[in-house]
Amino acid sequence: MNLSLLNKNAVICGSTQGIGLATATILASLGANCILIARNEESLINALKELPLTQGQQHAYAVADFSSPASVEAAIQKIVANQQIEILINNSGGPKPGPITDALTSDFEQAFSQHLICNHLLVNAVLPGMKNARYGRIINIISTSVKTPLPNLGVSNTIRAAVASWAKTLSNEVGQYNITVNNVLPGLTHTMRYTKLLDSLSDTANKAEVEQGLINSVPMQRIGKPEEIGNVIAFLASPAASYVTGISIPVDGGRTPAI
Repeated sequence: MNLSLLNKNAVICGSTQGIGLATATILASLGANCILIARNEESLINALKELPLTQGQQHAYAVADFSSPASVEAAIQKIVANQQIEILINNSGGPKPGPITDALTSDFEQAFSQHLICNHLLVNAVLPGMKNARYGRIINIISTSVKTPLPNLGVSNTIRAAVASWAKTLSNEVGQYNITVNNVLPGLTHTMRYTKLLDSLSDTANKAEVEQGLINSVPMQRIGKPEEIGNVIAFLASPAASYVTGISIPVDGGRTPAI
């Protein structure tokens, strides 16, 4: 099975921590040249130091704030002006939790811009290079709410579903160029977002009890690790996944009730 990404250029968004950084590390270990994108330059420099260089990889970074589509577009246009991108990992922090009835219209607008609009700008920039290479992997890190809406995540449920539908439509249009488009749906995973979710569901006194309840909701009886999500993303980015496109894969220890 060919998992090598040697000489492939990958852009990984939200890659200074959590699933994004784990994914970049794994892609680099398979030989990819990784370009990290996030908003904090110091964090980007530190993350870059963690990436493997054993196969002559050349890694880089670009600063962009996903709350500003113009910032994202400027960053990706500068990247593609200098190199062809074969792999794009779309990843951005999720909208704040809360009931949908408490959400403002501006909350939906901001989340739509941060996720779908920025994803679309990134894709439009890298597509010409992918078509030229006859190799493209577009992978969106979304949420298991694509399969079933999650409690207390009203805005996130709405926007994530929109991104999944956009991705499916895109996969149908670009498949003829040997470009695949897939979604990875992380479940409960040890990240900063998981910590914030736990805090929003509990207070200091009952946090351990709330966390045990979350663990009990997972058939595998544990919380996932960022690298376990990254491993699935790396497979989808590889030549081995050449006939997998237009799908949404939960990586959640079996927690999602839908098939």
